[in-house]
Amino acid sequence: MVYEANARLRDPVYGCAGSICQLQKQVSDLQAQLAKAQAEIVNMQCQQANFMALICMEMGQSTPQTISPPQQSLDNFPMNYLDDNIGSWETLWT
Repeated sequence: MVYEANARLRDPVYGCAGSICQLQKQVSDLQAQLAKAQAEIVNMQCQQANFMALICMEMGQSTPQTISPPQQSLDNFPMNYLDDNIGSWETLWT
């Protein structure tokens, strides 16, 4: 109750709910940054594999056994997270 009272003093309109909303937005932004970074990693891994295959082809060798497709799976990749949750918290305050 003390925290809620102090939050109400800092933000008389929203109180601690304003802090919660701000933290939810921060989490959402960070999840979007993480998803972007993961996509960039997968893209770079594919580019590296293609580059190595091209080098091997130009040298007249077969593709070495050490090249493998990226190990990162996109199954757990939250591609639709933002689409599903972008407006869920904003509608509380509008």
